[in-house]
Amino acid sequence: MTIRLRPHHLLCMLTFAGKGYSPEFIANFERIIDRIASGNQTVEITFAPDDICAPLLADASCHCRNTSVSTRDTLAAESLGQLLQQPIETGTHLTLTAATLDRMRHAFQQGTIRQACKGCQWVPLCDGIAASNFIDTRLLASRPPHN
Repeated sequence: MTIRLRPHHLLCMLTFAGKGYSPEFIANFERIIDRIASGNQTVEITFAPDDICAPLLADASCHCRNTSVSTRDTLAAESLGQLLQQPIETGTHLTLTAATLDRMRHAFQQGTIRQACKGCQWVPLCDGIAASNFIDTRLLASRPPHN
């Protein structure tokens, strides 16, 4: 079964370390990360609430439909499209191999794909995770050596 993800969630998954908006959100994100980590899943891009957003949608005040989130998706799609050398748009299918995740992590650490992160409440957490070479993240892949 295909996993539907917003472009900015392709960035969020790199630093997901079991923290989030609610216990239900965290448990759901864990399940999605496990599916991606299995290596047998296709990711389909959507610019709407996705499989990660699902536990938040019952809350009328959830941010999933806010303009700021749409802007994050647009910025993430642009930077990831350049990195992955393919358009990231509604309906794009991706296979997130270990090599692709490594490229994404390196670019995240360098700041070249983080335009979508500006103003996000999770930036301090993600900065620390990237600085520690993604130690303790849930989506495991090969990681660069500690400097």
